[in-house]
Amino acid sequence: MARTTGSHSDITGPRIRETALRLFARHGFAAVSMRQIAGEVGVQAGALYNYMPDKQSLLFGLMQGHMQELLYESAARTIAADIIARLEDFTRFHIRFHLEKPDAVFISYMELRNLTPENFAIIEGLRRSYEDTLESILRDGSASGVLDVTDTKIATLAVIAMLNGVNTWYRDDGRLTLDEIETIYWDMVRKAVVPNQPIGSD
Repeated sequence: MARTTGSHSDITGPRIRETALRLFARHGFAAVSMRQIAGEVGVQAGALYNYMPDKQSLLFGLMQGHMQELLYESAARTIAADIIARLEDFTRFHIRFHLEKPDAVFISYMELRNLTPENFAIIEGLRRSYEDTLESILRDGSASGVLDVTDTKIATLAVIAMLNGVNTWYRDDGRLTLDEIETIYWDMVRKAVVPNQPIGSD
């Protein structure tokens, strides 16, 4: 079917993705239809297929785009040689990046089960690439004796899970600023992996 009058690919395409992201995060992938997405965007349902072949492709594209942006932004940062500085940088970057994209973060974890096996493997590969950034810090720190980590893989997953938790409760109008929250979480990460860090020490 033809696009609705006034629809332009450079405008409608992003609007479709933004709308799908919001609806998937609010209602869940399975509960949202292509017709519902089209109605929110203001185009005919058939017009969506000018931009993606099906709903699965739309979900995969949202997840893939999120992970690719995360990997790009992570790689673009200037990384210090010092292990502790690298770990702090990762902690603060992860919190700030993900807080700006709560819907994308929610979908990337909660809707994995709705991906086809092929698409799931691709997203998991991208996720492992990002996790490897943290694990390499922990591995380097453990090898040099700067960090005390028994199992770097488990520690990586534990740290990321803790940092992701900020998205579930953070509010812009809360009692703590984002900088203060980052500092608190960095303190918890540091005390978890840096040896000889008594409780309450700086």
